[in-house]
Amino acid sequence: MNENFLNPEEYNPYYKQYIDKTSDLDIVNGLKQNLISVTEFFESIPQEKHLYAYAENKWSILDILLHIIDTERIFSYRALRIIRKDKTPMVGFDQDEFVISGNANNRSMESLIEEYKSVRKSTITLYSNLRSESLKLIGEASGSNISARAIGYIITGHENHHISIIRERYL
Repeated sequence: MNENFLNPEEYNPYYKQYIDKTSDLDIVNGLKQNLISVTEFFESIPQEKHLYAYAENKWSILDILLHIIDTERIFSYRALRIIRKDKTPMVGFDQDEFVISGNANNRSMESLIEEYKSVRKSTITLYSNLRSESLKLIGEASGSNISARAIGYIITGHENHHISIIRERYL
């Protein structure tokens, strides 16, 4: 990571699994690189696999893509609140409930990819206009401290994590 290594105080240890799955690029370049690679990855998945889940009560590939989108939206909002110096603690979210109510399996892969691109472009715009001191600001989310820059890395690491799972268990 070129933007100074993250300090352990900048994120809950749970998120290390995602941060470790990021590239050495700065946040914006990592987001841009993943915009291309993630889009190409999901576009390459055969249609007959879109609704596939490798076990009962596991998410489909469409569910996973919507989960990636929802998570990015939530984490970008958290970053915005932090960089605007809102000190109000932010609560967590129930990812399983989001997937159930998201109804991804009744959508096309194309519509989800378009939504992914829109959300990612918004996140890139947000991070492209931040000063380094803003990136280091810390807020509270899900009962733990988190910095705006940690969130940027978590977003790309989180989707890299899910792509690895899809490769291992779905394709």
